[in-house]
Amino acid sequence: MPGLPPSRSARMLRSLTLVVLVVAARGLQAADPAKPNVVVIYADDLGYGDVGCYGATAVKTPNIDQLAAQGIRFTDGHSTSATCTPSRYALLTGEYPWRKKGTGILPGDAKMIIEPGRTTVASLLKSAGYRTGVVGKWHLGLGAENLDWNGEIRPCPLDIGFDESFIMAATGDRVPCVYVDGRRVVGLDPNDPIRVSYGKPVGDEPLGRDHPELLKMNFSHGHDMTIVNGISRIGTMAGGKTARWIDEDMADVFTKKGVEFIEKNAGQPFFLYFATQDIHVPRVPHARFLGATSMGPRGDAIAQLDWCVGQLMKTLEAKGVADNTLVIFTSDNGPVVDDGYQDDAVKKLGGHKPAGPLRGGKYSHFEAGTRVPFIVRWPARIGAPAVSDAIVCQIDFLASFAGLLGIQLRDPGDSQNQLAAFTGESATGREVLVEQAGRLAIRFKNWKYIPGGKGPQRNLTGNELGNDAGAQLYDLSKDPGEQNNLAGSNSEMVGVLRTTLETIQGR
Repeated sequence: MPGLPPSRSARMLRSLTLVVLVVAARGLQAADPAKPNVVVIYADDLGYGDVGCYGATAVKTPNIDQLAAQGIRFTDGHSTSATCTPSRYALLTGEYPWRKKGTGILPGDAKMIIEPGRTTVASLLKSAGYRTGVVGKWHLGLGAENLDWNGEIRPCPLDIGFDESFIMAATGDRVPCVYVDGRRVVGLDPNDPIRVSYGKPVGDEPLGRDHPELLKMNFSHGHDMTIVNGISRIGTMAGGKTARWIDEDMADVFTKKGVEFIEKNAGQPFFLYFATQDIHVPRVPHARFLGATSMGPRGDAIAQLDWCVGQLMKTLEAKGVADNTLVIFTSDNGPVVDDGYQDDAVKKLGGHKPAGPLRGGKYSHFEAGTRVPFIVRWPARIGAPAVSDAIVCQIDFLASFAGLLGIQLRDPGDSQNQLAAFTGESATGREVLVEQAGRLAIRFKNWKYIPGGKGPQRNLTGNELGNDAGAQLYDLSKDPGEQNNLAGSNSEMVGVLRTTLETIQGR
C-alpha cells in the first residue's frame, strides 16, 4: 500500500483479507441503508380482512403477521385498480393504467403491454447496480402479435429491466399452462409444439363444458375450455404436454425460484418481485395445506401463501441480509370468493370477512376493490413497529425508490415519492388517489367520490360493484363501510372532487 511501511502494509492487507473471508463465509452483505435490497411480495386477490394482522381469525398467517410486527402496517394502502393486470402495470411503471389503452384484464396470449425502453421499477433499480428478478405471475403480456410459444419470446420481462425471470404468462385459470424461464417455455418438447387460442378452439383436447366427468374441480361460470391437470381453463391450448404445470406444485416451484434468487444474489443489492399465484383461482394448494383451515381451498391457499412468505424471510435471515432488506407485502386487488370454480369458497366462508370492515371487493368501486393488505418491513430504517393511516399506493414505488437512491426521474408520471410515509417517518401520504374499477373514482383524504353511471349492482361473483345512476360521496373517517351516501347533502364536495378527477384525467 503506497505510503505505508511494508510490515504495516502487510498487516493491513491480512486484516482486510480476513474481513473479506469472514463476510464471504457468513454470506453477509455489507449493510448500506441507502441501498437496501428490495423484495416486493405481491399476493393475488387477497382481501383487506384475509390475514391475521388485519383481523382474520379463521386462518392463521404467522409469517405475514410477523412482517407487520416488525414494520409498518397500513390501514389505507392501495393498488390502483380492482383487477390484476392494471394494478401490475401501475406498480411497475408508475403510471395510472387507464391512461394507456389495452391495460384491462389480459388473455393469456396478449402481447406485452409495457414497451421496452420505458422506465420501470426494475430498470430503475438495475441502473443503480441492483440485480433484478421476477418470479411468479406476470399477466402483462408476452411477445408481440401472434407469439410463437415454441421459440424465443421477445419482448419479455428481460427487456424491461429484469435480469432474471421465471413466470407464468398470465393466470392459473388461463392457458397456456406452462412456465416461462427467461425467453423460453420450460420443458417444452419441440416435437409437441404449443398452440394457444382465445378465439376459435385449437386442437382436439377435451373441454370442460363438454366433459365435466373429467374434472376434479367443476367450474361455476366461464373457465370451461381446455382441461389441464383436471381443471378446465379460459381459452384453448394444444401441445406442450411435457411443459404443463401441476397446480398443486406451483407454490413450491415459485418459492424455490425466489429462494434461489436471494441465495445467489445476497452478496450484492438485489430486487425481487415475487408475485404469487395465491389466492387466485383455481385454488389448488399442495396436499400438505389441505385442511389447514375450515374454509376449504380458499382458506388453505391463504395458509400456503403465508408459508411462501415465511420461506423467503427465512432465506433473507439465513443470508444475513434481512435487516437491510426493504420488504413490501401487498395485493393486486381486493377479495373475491366465487371467481369461476366450485371450490366451496362460499359454502365454507363461515364468519370470515375477506374485505374486513370494508364494502365491495375485486371488480368493485367500493374501497375493498383497491384497499388491500399493505405492510412494509425494513429494520435498518424502520425503528419501532407501527400502524399508519397514511394513504399509500403501489403506483408510488417508482418515485419512492428513485428518491431512496437519489435518482432524478425525467418523468415520474403519476408516481409520487412517498418514501417517508412508507418508512413511517411521515404520518401522511397521498392526498389524492384515483381508484379504477371500470370507471374511475377518487379519494381526497378521507373523502371518496364515485361518479354516477350505468352498470349492474353485482357481477357473477356476487361482489358489489358500486354502480349507481347517481353520484356517491362517502366520508370514510366516519363511514369506512360506505353506507351513508352524502352526495345529496354535500354538493360542494361532489363538485370539487368531480373537477379534481376530470383534471387528473386530462393531464
